[in-house]
Amino acid sequence: MNVIQLSGLCRRTLLSAGLLATLTACNSLSGLPGFDSTKPTQPVPTQTAAATTGQTIGNGSVRVGLVLPLSAGGQGALVANALRNAAEMALAEFQGANLTILVKDDRGTTEGAQAAAQEAVAEGAEIIVGPLFAPTVQAVGQVARAANRPVIAFSTDTGVAAQGVYLLSFLAENDVDRIISHAIAQGRRSFAALVPDTSYGKVVEAAFQQAAGARGARVVAIERYQQDAGKIREAVGRLAPALAQSDALLLPEGADFLTVIAQALQATGYDPRRVKPLGTGVWNDARTFAIPQLQGGWFASPDAAGFNAFATRYQARFNAPPTRTATLAYDAVSLVAALARTQGTQRFSEAVLTNPSGFAGADGVFRFRADGPNDRGLAVLEVRNGTSVTVSPAPRELGPRRTGT
Repeated sequence: MNVIQLSGLCRRTLLSAGLLATLTACNSLSGLPGFDSTKPTQPVPTQTAAATTGQTIGNGSVRVGLVLPLSAGGQGALVANALRNAAEMALAEFQGANLTILVKDDRGTTEGAQAAAQEAVAEGAEIIVGPLFAPTVQAVGQVARAANRPVIAFSTDTGVAAQGVYLLSFLAENDVDRIISHAIAQGRRSFAALVPDTSYGKVVEAAFQQAAGARGARVVAIERYQQDAGKIREAVGRLAPALAQSDALLLPEGADFLTVIAQALQATGYDPRRVKPLGTGVWNDARTFAIPQLQGGWFASPDAAGFNAFATRYQARFNAPPTRTATLAYDAVSLVAALARTQGTQRFSEAVLTNPSGFAGADGVFRFRADGPNDRGLAVLEVRNGTSVTVSPAPRELGPRRTGT
């Protein structure tokens, strides 16, 4: 079965095994450094939601709920409004989209999310796109399951994924699996890891051990640290002896603390030419590319070309740059529109949404697992001369599902 490519332009349509095979494409933890979609920021007073709660986009016969923290505080509202704009853009670019999007503000709270989902279902939504934060995804999922409606959400916390509640976010597990696989393919066999003592770090550590173990690689040492300069230096000191037996070092951290880590490593005599530094999608930051000790390091990330094309169109439409995660709503709405066009009454069934061949969107190929998380086709990039260069392109098709998925 072929990959289903998503496109607002919809230049060509091919059918395979009853599914749309291709619509020509147009184009960590989260895309914003420091932004965590596992938990909400402080919401603003609830009365600010009134202006957006009843808004609709489009006038098609297939109704879709879009639940986002539009009036939440901090970066939550910034990300939510970019997601809302991207949903509008997807609908505008998909020729003949037969959708009406019911925009609902969950205010970044579980109570708001539950009410928003109930409103969307009561107004005829067949599927819900969003929300963003893990607790609100749980709240929406409860309402949606009771109404037998699927959810495509944007949290990075796989703990809230479930049958019928699918995550379209950038998941750390995919980053780790891709970068460890690539490193092993390049002859690296003994790995060390320095991971933050955070929820993200715990996810990465578990994925690291699984990815290395599944491929017969050796895990020499894992050190955890609190995100404090002194604690980081202590952890690096504890890890340093193990680096003599390692040929790769996983550093799943953003630019702010990576600078401290790199300086601490340099003080121990660390040589990145011998022990290859490895990263996840949180490395995709110009500040990371400027760190001398990370030159030559590899990290996993979606190919940049799709996002760059999307960002150009977004900038032209909204006169502002998109957040990195805005493509998630674009791909979600494009997918819903494509399935509504081609799949009849089975359009949002589990069998259709978990098509093992997957879909190709702005950020490359992806597919939903039956238990809710996703698999993504990622590129491997190398930090080189203050920028990043693709050394292993993202696959155009996904391979067999991993065991248990």
